[in-house]
Amino acid sequence: ASTAAAQTTSTTSEPAVSASKGQAYPTKPVRVIVPQSAGGSTDLVARAVTQKLSDVFNQSIVVDNRPGAGSLNGTDMVAKAAPDGYTLLAVAASFTINPSLQKNLPFDPIRDFAPITQMVALPHVLVVHPSVPVKSVNELIALAKAKPGQLNYGSSGIATSTHLAAELFRHMTGTDMVNIPYKGGAPGVVALLGGQVQLYFATISTALPHIQAGKLRALGVTSSRRSVAAPQFPTIAESGVPGYHHTSWVGMLAPAKTPQPVVARLNAEAVKVLHSQNVKTLLLRDGLEAVGDSPKEFAAIIKTEVAKWQNLVKAAGIKAD
Repeated sequence: ASTAAAQTTSTTSEPAVSASKGQAYPTKPVRVIVPQSAGGSTDLVARAVTQKLSDVFNQSIVVDNRPGAGSLNGTDMVAKAAPDGYTLLAVAASFTINPSLQKNLPFDPIRDFAPITQMVALPHVLVVHPSVPVKSVNELIALAKAKPGQLNYGSSGIATSTHLAAELFRHMTGTDMVNIPYKGGAPGVVALLGGQVQLYFATISTALPHIQAGKLRALGVTSSRRSVAAPQFPTIAESGVPGYHHTSWVGMLAPAKTPQPVVARLNAEAVKVLHSQNVKTLLLRDGLEAVGDSPKEFAAIIKTEVAKWQNLVKAAGIKAD
């Protein structure tokens, strides 16, 4: 599939697209690189959106999975691709975390890309094992302060979204808890269910069945507003940590210098797809909240998050695994 996709994205020179020709795009197949394996959230979102875009554009849109080097390989391919709108990137929030951890990134996340839209937001939920004697965020903070270094939190690996959600919490609450990294989200949740760790910042879709079965206790969601997927849970910010906010996301970008009319057309059509009821419902089944913001709004999020994670990684002394 990758070879076929590569063939559709020949490096033939494309004429610059003027404003008057913006509506003519695309005139040939488009490739969307997903720098992660098939089956994950980024891949799921990319396929849900591109399938509909393909119908709108009446052109095939090929999703090309290029995992490797913590998503850097596929991302770098798009940074160096022709800025003509025919090679796009579907990327996760790790895009803004990597600059804090990698000394010699082959690309600049702000300079080398043209944001199109944040497609979805993926809040996490702070869950504890039922044996932990707390029923609120404030009670957890009090327990952690009474027992410094004695509470263990699971994560899906060093510097992953689940790890940084916990580190941000630790940093903002002045608590001392120990990270136990696992090789992925699934083994981390299994460890929590077994009581090997006391708490975890899990994705809502993963945690919800265990919460409903009484095997885990939810204390709060990480987003700044209550989650559409689970509105019954308060936010961590409203539960004792004002200003706390951490949400994973999946967004679409193009190489820098992609003509503005092409970016505008991609944004307009992607936003329509994301706001359609059937796509919203499909995504919500996996705890994914459709966003569909403007290129300017998405650019501001990227810039803010790059700075936020640089500050946290430095303050917490986090090193890449």
